[in-house]
Amino acid sequence: MSGKTDLFNSKNTAESETKGKDVPLSLRMRPRTLGEFLGQRHILGEGKLLRRLIDSDRINSLILYGPPGTGKSALAFIVSGITNSVFEYINATLSGVSELKKVTQQAKIRKQTNNKRTILFIDEIHRFNKAQQDVLLNDVELGNVIIIGATTHNPFFYINPALISRSQVFEFKTHSEADLMCLLKNAINDKERGLGNMPVVAEEEALRFLSKVSDGDARRVLNALEVGVLTTPEGKDGKIYFTQEVAQESIQKKIVRYDRDGDDHYDTISAFIKSMRGTDPDAALYWLAKMLYAGEDPRFIARRIVICAAEDVGNADPQALILANAAFQSVEYLGMPEARIPLAQATVYIACAPKSNAAYAALETATQDVSREVTEEVPQHLKDKSYKGAKQLQHGQGYQYSHDFKNHYVEQKYTHKSKKYYQPTLMGYEKKIREWLSQLKKE
Repeated sequence: MSGKTDLFNSKNTAESETKGKDVPLSLRMRPRTLGEFLGQRHILGEGKLLRRLIDSDRINSLILYGPPGTGKSALAFIVSGITNSVFEYINATLSGVSELKKVTQQAKIRKQTNNKRTILFIDEIHRFNKAQQDVLLNDVELGNVIIIGATTHNPFFYINPALISRSQVFEFKTHSEADLMCLLKNAINDKERGLGNMPVVAEEEALRFLSKVSDGDARRVLNALEVGVLTTPEGKDGKIYFTQEVAQESIQKKIVRYDRDGDDHYDTISAFIKSMRGTDPDAALYWLAKMLYAGEDPRFIARRIVICAAEDVGNADPQALILANAAFQSVEYLGMPEARIPLAQATVYIACAPKSNAAYAALETATQDVSREVTEEVPQHLKDKSYKGAKQLQHGQGYQYSHDFKNHYVEQKYTHKSKKYYQPTLMGYEKKIREWLSQLKKE
């Protein structure tokens, strides 16, 4: 629908439409100024480019990209209230080429007759197909219209390259728990737009639970708060108690006892690692599911999987570390909820793999020798001889190049003291390593 019937038509209309008991709390609490805007400090903090563009009312075409409930539409609402340009709104799921052409034609006439700029906010711009997006190109190029496109999809995959090249792309991040806690408390205390006129008593733990399980979505967390408050009867003292149980019902997610910086955090990750080490994939998956459900950082879990692959699987299955590292990289660019999939694959693989900590144990023993004994000097024949003057110092003399010998191996000293650190086990691939080393030493 166009700007004539939506919340972005004018500042007065927008403000009136966000008031009233029938308007959702998430809409009533929408920030009115940049000062009220929570989060996105990496692009809206003092001195940041997007902040300067908005403050000076010198916006160029923008693509706002990020997860739901992170403030893309809210920012457009703020711009609509402070810009001197005419502000139009279109939702790409409800509009077609004819409406786009109508808006751009009016913008062109507006610019030619009174040199007035037009900002067109396109919500869910990724819903427009290539032909619809192409309609905008000429008018954007000529400056007839300035677009602000909002999308939850990666614009480099869903928006025409020609349109992206004429726009600046700003990525929105999910809200932090601290920002959501602040938002919830503001909504409870705000008597003008929030729940401040209701006798709400909210448990700190209930608000913290909502902040953790809402996936950084401000709209979701406010909707859950409103549902919980409006459906909870007053107690005998006339108060509405927003408890953990109410919070759980409101967001339809079970409360899991888990504190990211407490015993539950450390105990659960410990159980997870020990389950993989103990070759129990089912237990490992359970602890993985618990951590993910409770909102644990998937990158933290991925790091622990990498460590387990190297420490506990080791050379019994060298592929384990490769797979674990691939899972870690996948988590970095996938994000939740899809990151759960490679994490599960890596967890099962490492739990089922043959185990050996021989390489890690060997390093620990060698480290003890380095820390306790006199540090060995590098043998003369192993010293670097690539620089000028090394020959004069006789560095590297007598070194035997392994590839010149049978099996690419020659017996020579690599330390002054011969000591056995690495003891290959008979597990998995490490058995082959043990057999190969034994064969070399005999020949």
